[in-house]
Amino acid sequence: MLTKKQLDLLEFINKRMQRNGVPPSFDEMKEALDLRSKSGIHRLITALEERGFIRRLAHRARAIEIVKLPDSMGMSPAGFVPRVVEGGKPDVPAPRGAMAVEAVQAVELPVMGQIAAGVPIEAIAHASHNVAVPSQMLSGPGEHYALEVKGDSMIDAGINDGDTVVIRETNTADNGDIVVALVEDQEATLKRFHRNGTTIALEAANPAYETRFFAHEQVKVQGRLVGLIRSY
Repeated sequence: MLTKKQLDLLEFINKRMQRNGVPPSFDEMKEALDLRSKSGIHRLITALEERGFIRRLAHRARAIEIVKLPDSMGMSPAGFVPRVVEGGKPDVPAPRGAMAVEAVQAVELPVMGQIAAGVPIEAIAHASHNVAVPSQMLSGPGEHYALEVKGDSMIDAGINDGDTVVIRETNTADNGDIVVALVEDQEATLKRFHRNGTTIALEAANPAYETRFFAHEQVKVQGRLVGLIRSY
């Protein structure tokens, strides 16, 4: 049985992961639940983990994976598919007598090189190879592609150096979306997008990096984050 605050937090994390493919930061959780400090979020996260609804990924800064959802949220645990895909683990045979599960369909996406989660690097150019991703990860109309993450500026959003992000092509974004931004037609970076009038802010999810501000004509949105693939 979850308390109202625990349920509210789980629902908020789930909605953000469904929208952005990564969990919200602790500051965003605190603001969403109208709490005064992050300590309250830590307690709620611990409670959800102890009850088996989420799992914190070891040695990953604030990276959270949803394991199951309560029936009250309209989705049974068996029907929930995490948006984070882990790779590099061997296949484990199903226990004798276990119910067969239909194989997840995979889609081949081009990996268009590296994207900086830090200081912007050279703009994306050509596909280097393909990667298979679950078709359920693709969201909305438009083409999708993948990028390898370079840097640690988005670690508080659960995006780590070496991850592969799945991007849906679009030239528009809402405030708070994590986007591929092309800066002055030369440099590409993965950041959280905020627009205030004619000013665009590209915000990191790591306090070691400052938010960068640009005139709106200096930034072009190239796509929005919809999924994340991680290998161990």
